[in-house]
Amino acid sequence: MFHIRALASKTLFLSLSVMAVIVYFSSLDEKALAHPPITLTSSTSHVNGDRVVQLAQIYDFTMDDIDGKPRQLREFEGKVVMIVNTASFCGNTPQYAGLQTLYERYREQGFTILAFPANDFGKQEPGDNKEIAEFCYTKYSLEFPLFSKITVVGDQKHPLYRYLTEHTSFQGEITWNFQKFLVNRQGKVIARYAPKEQPLTPRIVDDIEKALKTSS
Repeated sequence: MFHIRALASKTLFLSLSVMAVIVYFSSLDEKALAHPPITLTSSTSHVNGDRVVQLAQIYDFTMDDIDGKPRQLREFEGKVVMIVNTASFCGNTPQYAGLQTLYERYREQGFTILAFPANDFGKQEPGDNKEIAEFCYTKYSLEFPLFSKITVVGDQKHPLYRYLTEHTSFQGEITWNFQKFLVNRQGKVIARYAPKEQPLTPRIVDDIEKALKTSS
């Protein structure tokens, strides 16, 4: 009789153990469902809204011009390009004149400037695209490409500027209006200039001339 009771006790213990294990793993499954798996993304991409942009070089970007029309930057492949974030009411705004001079001096050799208005610093570009265009074309008679206003810093940073400041040899946030990047004929960023550095300084002029001498 004793053996029967002992056997019954062992059977009950085993049954309770099995039930405890089932309950434990069931709770783990519920927790796993509550926390979806982590997805690893490539270091060569970033999320912009609900899309992932693959980053390679500036030619992979399409930007809206100042009139809101899409313009592929591949159009400038083979040229030496200066990219500048601009503003209409900044202490650096007179640099527009120097930039226009550079453009006139070197455009026949394959040089161009891409200007991207931004209201990120001191709210010095408050107007809409129409107002910006009127200001630039009237006051400075700009002839180089002018694009729609974008954001160049922070969480809303445009993918082009995420590429320039995070995926080139010249990383670091834009610090003020009229930061300049120089891109060679192969699409590689080869220089970055501080906002206060004037377009016609010997260093910038020398870098442009050297880049223009390099064949595409």
